[in-house]
Amino acid sequence: MQDRGQDRGLSIGHNATGQALGTGQALQVWRALCDHWMAQRGQLFPWVPVMLACGIGLYFVLPFEPLRAHYAWAAGLALAGLAASWLLPEGVTPFAMALALIAMGFLVAGGQAHRVAAPVLEFRYYGPVQGRVTAIDRAQSDAVRVTLSDVVLDRMAATDTPARVRITLQGAAAGFAPEPGQVLLFTAHLAAPGGPTEPGGFDFRRNSWFQGLGGVGYTRLPVMVWSEATGGGMAALRMRLSARIQAALPGETGAFAAALATGDRSAMAQDTVNALRVTNLAHIISISGLHMTIVAGFVFAAVRLGLALVPALALRLPVRRIAAVAAMAAAAFFLALSGGGVATERAFLMTAVILGALLFDRRAFSLRAVAFAGLIVLLARPDALTGPGFQMSFAATIALVAVFSWVADRGWRPGPSWAQGAVSVVLSSLVAGLATAPFAAAHFNVISHYGLLANLLTVPLFGVLVMPAAVIATLAMPLGLEALPLWAMGLGLDWTLLVAHEIASWPGVQSAVPAPQPIVLPLLALGGLWLVLWQGGARWLGALPVLAALVIWTQAARPLLLIAGDGGLVGVMTPAGRALSRAEGAGFVAQTWLENDGDLGGQVAAAARWQAPVVDGLRLRHVTGKGRVAALTCAADEWLVVNAPPPDLPCRVTGPDQLPGPIAMRADGTWQRGPEGTGRLWARNLAAPGQ
Repeated sequence: MQDRGQDRGLSIGHNATGQALGTGQALQVWRALCDHWMAQRGQLFPWVPVMLACGIGLYFVLPFEPLRAHYAWAAGLALAGLAASWLLPEGVTPFAMALALIAMGFLVAGGQAHRVAAPVLEFRYYGPVQGRVTAIDRAQSDAVRVTLSDVVLDRMAATDTPARVRITLQGAAAGFAPEPGQVLLFTAHLAAPGGPTEPGGFDFRRNSWFQGLGGVGYTRLPVMVWSEATGGGMAALRMRLSARIQAALPGETGAFAAALATGDRSAMAQDTVNALRVTNLAHIISISGLHMTIVAGFVFAAVRLGLALVPALALRLPVRRIAAVAAMAAAAFFLALSGGGVATERAFLMTAVILGALLFDRRAFSLRAVAFAGLIVLLARPDALTGPGFQMSFAATIALVAVFSWVADRGWRPGPSWAQGAVSVVLSSLVAGLATAPFAAAHFNVISHYGLLANLLTVPLFGVLVMPAAVIATLAMPLGLEALPLWAMGLGLDWTLLVAHEIASWPGVQSAVPAPQPIVLPLLALGGLWLVLWQGGARWLGALPVLAALVIWTQAARPLLLIAGDGGLVGVMTPAGRALSRAEGAGFVAQTWLENDGDLGGQVAAAARWQAPVVDGLRLRHVTGKGRVAALTCAADEWLVVNAPPPDLPCRVTGPDQLPGPIAMRADGTWQRGPEGTGRLWARNLAAPGQ
């Protein structure tokens, strides 16, 4: 008994010692972690928008709409994190603040989603539509598209009428030239914005929800102008400037110039847009950081130089601050003139932060400035986080600031003094291209092989000729003296168009890549941010998630079978690529599927691969049209996919009643069904497929 007692006592003592050792090791790990955090002191602010973005991303990936209880929990976590950052030891502060910021990001995204709530069509509508033109652009088919506000629909209460609808002008309406502010009346087909074309795909409904877009459609009948545009406003000024520019520069050059100066792309041909996209020059027609920076920089330099030429003013006035204010005013005017899109707002905020730093004698180009701009964008437009514009522009900006800061800190000069400008342009294009390439490939499924060359041949002209000429032309227009600067602007644009069309015609100008899994972009972003923002040797740990993301991407397996949400198209993966059941019709769905497969071939080529495929042991047939479906017969070993209610048949049938949205079958036989997140705000009360 005594021996057993001694053994038991030894055992208890051993366990206590082990627990003490375990606790001591945990404390050592905790202290080491805190020490690492404390070593980042003074460098943690750039992580603020990152943590906020994590909370915003959490809101968007949820498969359900959060309830009030979830928001209450998030608010509680935010308050608890803030309190802990004040009350607990200093080493805990970063963790507490990170928790608070993630919770606040969740609240910001949810609040924005509820704030922009507006009616969405719950059925397919055909009838008269009246509304005021607020935007004009072009659809992918190259047809003119108008966005209407103050919408009136026949026999529909105002409380159920969408706040905004988008109509494509086709047929007899195609020749109509709308103007901002006009009230139009026509007969149109309308429906709710569509969901993903495949499970896990891009959700146009969500994008439309945050734009206040409650219906999309088309008209093929003549358009009546119910009332002409009244008053002025920036939209009317934009179109007047666009018309003046196109009158001075006819053809595609004038359309290109109007897009750059005013944001009006309605006159640009789809061939030009495609050539710019294929050569990685599409960012040129988006009024973003490049244009905003050039405009602000040109005004800043012109005002500063002009004041410096007058000694009496240069010695008495804060010349640099005055130039910064003038540049900020010019950037604000450019923002208003361009229509204030998300990309332009983001560019203006970044420019304003840089100019504000100059105004208060702070370092203009720094990661803190980029972080501040990102924080403002995320607070104002949290939905922008999920779009390619936000991701690509901030990826490029962060990479450029990080690389050039590293170069400046080490006193490294890129080449001899006479070539530094050219080397800097090459380095900038290379860094920005590498930083944005993964995001561009993930969103657009292509890699441009000659994008660097195209940018090197064209982008420098925008800084020294095109955009400065555009600013001078805008200032000269009230005096009727815009012809000469517009001519100079046209020279640069003609060269850009020549380069774009020439390079786009080269064989192998681009290659396709399959769509990545949802986890890939978050891993790439967080790994890249860790590499840039973390201080010390541990920053290289950020390479691990980047490598993991690339490995996961290379292992991406596309679905064996895809069925559209309305039963209108079927796609089966074959060794030669995806075979489509139709050579025409459902073109948008077909194009999206092929792009996600990494297939640059068209729908016709994919339809030629359709040879009575066998899926899940059954011979697959696809039949469309109410009359043909009603007359169907089938054998027991067949699988029919239809887009209308079928009769009772002895075979397996998939039709509108069995489709809650697009469905996909993997090679292992597992199914993915859509639409995901049917309880989300943007997916509620939508018409069932096939209605």
